[in-house]
Amino acid sequence: MKHLPKHLRPRWRYLAVDIETWPDVDIDRGTFQRHLWYAAQNLVGDAGSAAVDLSVLSFSFADGHGEALVRVRRDEVERGRAVVASLARIDGSDVGLRVRGVSGTVRACEEKYMGRGPIGTDQRHVVFRGTERTAVTAADRADIRLDDGFTGATTLDLQ
Repeated sequence: MKHLPKHLRPRWRYLAVDIETWPDVDIDRGTFQRHLWYAAQNLVGDAGSAAVDLSVLSFSFADGHGEALVRVRRDEVERGRAVVASLARIDGSDVGLRVRGVSGTVRACEEKYMGRGPIGTDQRHVVFRGTERTAVTAADRADIRLDDGFTGATTLDLQ
């Protein structure tokens, strides 16, 4: 079977998506893809979901931080961004997603928006509300382990 001529092939755009959640949450590529498809069906319906045609091309996630490269049809970028923005929970865990940028090629998207890997994290003990607790720190913030989960804090909250 011959390939389609270039002018008949589908045109794509690539979304660089930043993922953030609590440090004890584990998300893999398949889970992220499935929830992205469900969010598209819920937001734009079956026909709209097929038109947007979201696919996760690359995915990395560790210690509550990650990034994904999501492919979307060229004419459906705005609806694709809306679907990403509407996804707030994955497997019952709160998740924050942010589109870093949109590009016309995978290479340009990786170089411009995904050049850095996941943020380096460190586990240490901090004093929070008068009690010494374990925390996962990254840059200028900390995720402090409490009895019933985590709470987010900045370095100013820890002083």
